[in-house]
Amino acid sequence: MVLWSVIVIVALIAVLAGYLFVVGSQLTRIADLLEECAELVRRIKANAEPIRPGLEHINRTGGVVAGALPLLYGFAEGIVTGVSPRRDPDPDDRLPARPASGTRRSRLHDGVGYRPAGVPVGASHGAHRSGA
Repeated sequence: MVLWSVIVIVALIAVLAGYLFVVGSQLTRIADLLEECAELVRRIKANAEPIRPGLEHINRTGGVVAGALPLLYGFAEGIVTGVSPRRDPDPDDRLPARPASGTRRSRLHDGVGYRPAGVPVGASHGAHRSGA
């Protein structure tokens, strides 16, 4: 019994040692990658230092350009409208706008017994749709 206990404890220690070795090697690799990242950040910061004094001028110029965009957009629309062929419709040929589904009657008229002039006696709302 004592021998099995010693064997189990030794096996447990070996497994824990292997686990710690794997975790330690992964942490070492992560630390190396973080050092490389830190070096890249330092290089980016060093490369950005010459830009910093002109950044205010760049932002001001960008603001001027952004402010002029609506005006430029209006000019562009005027140019496009000026060169696009225009069709002059004859006012007599134009039909009034109608809904694509056709004209509809309100069911409220049927409910109160009202029938507008020009509507046949047998015409009801349901009869138009189903024919029944």
